[in-house]
Amino acid sequence: MNLFAARLTGKMLSTEAFEKTVYDMQERVKRYRQIEKSPELAEYKDLKQRVESSEFKTRKNELVSRKYKDTDEGRLMASYERLKKSGNISEAGQEQLRKIEAEINTEDFRRRNALWADAKRWEHSEEYRMEQRFKELGKLDDIKFYYTQRKEKIDWAELFRPAFDDDMSSSRNWKPGFGYANRAMKDGHSRTSERQAYNAGMNTFFAEGRMDIETRAASVKAVAWDEKKGFIEQVFEYSSDVMNTREAFAQEGGLFMAKVRTQGIGHHFFGLTTGKPGSPMVALYHYNGKHHQAGYVNGRETRMVDLTGVLRSLYHVYSFRWTKTELIWYVNNLELLRMPNCLPKEAMFFLAQSWLPKEEKGGEGKLKVQWARVYHPVDDSPLAQRNAALRQ
Repeated sequence: MNLFAARLTGKMLSTEAFEKTVYDMQERVKRYRQIEKSPELAEYKDLKQRVESSEFKTRKNELVSRKYKDTDEGRLMASYERLKKSGNISEAGQEQLRKIEAEINTEDFRRRNALWADAKRWEHSEEYRMEQRFKELGKLDDIKFYYTQRKEKIDWAELFRPAFDDDMSSSRNWKPGFGYANRAMKDGHSRTSERQAYNAGMNTFFAEGRMDIETRAASVKAVAWDEKKGFIEQVFEYSSDVMNTREAFAQEGGLFMAKVRTQGIGHHFFGLTTGKPGSPMVALYHYNGKHHQAGYVNGRETRMVDLTGVLRSLYHVYSFRWTKTELIWYVNNLELLRMPNCLPKEAMFFLAQSWLPKEEKGGEGKLKVQWARVYHPVDDSPLAQRNAALRQ
């Protein structure tokens, strides 16, 4: 995958633009959900239902269009005025006049007559007040924002809720070692096929909003694993580190993201593991000394995609999405790899390490991680729910 070409054609956003897109999406969801609970929106929805109803439209048309002379009240008042002006009125007419007078002097008639006799009856009506309030609320920025958002997009953006967010301001989430599930195993050991000794966290630094794992020249005597002899002591010419988040977080499924870059010599890895030897590992980011890669490492099935055109001086956001049916890798917004039906069987946690294979040239280098975040699906698995409960 050529990232240079992807940047050039606009298929891949810059890291800055991608981070802004993610931030804007999260802020949009936050604002949408706040408005969703607001009394203004509740009032607007209630008024919308009323104002747009056929009953309301009929009533408005009646108040606006109907002439006073065509109303029962208008006709009755016209009859009353005619009878009053009549010079010679019969007994029957006088009786009718008295009945009309009795009716037009009732409070109910006066109220109805005042309504229909008013040339501005619509502007003075309760319906008009409701419609004006409806229009007033409809002009509010929050209401306009709410109705310009497609709910399915908001729901999609909220598929993942924060489960883990590390700005690398401290080492609180990170411990030295591979995070082996079997605590009896020697953790944090190197191999005799490597040039560096892992230094129990002494080569890992948290400063300026990032975690740096440094590989540097140093004569170190440490325990190493030999494929034939088992654990033996060996003198290494470099020191480095391997760090994990096993005690802070482990999760099954979701979206895993990290902002990473490297410099100098060596191999660098940032990804996920179960802490069990031989179990699958997920590389959000891997630099193998020559190529940048991302993918899935498993004894039965290993798939890695090479990334060319990566500027090592620039950070990129590497992401891994683990759904119920597939695994998907991204760099910034660009999809790199998709693997269906090849799912890990248990929760995984972050692993970060730098090392030097013996068969390659030695030298100093750094793995730099600016932040790491994890989101878990709304339909949490029981394991994810348990982990969330433990973190509270």
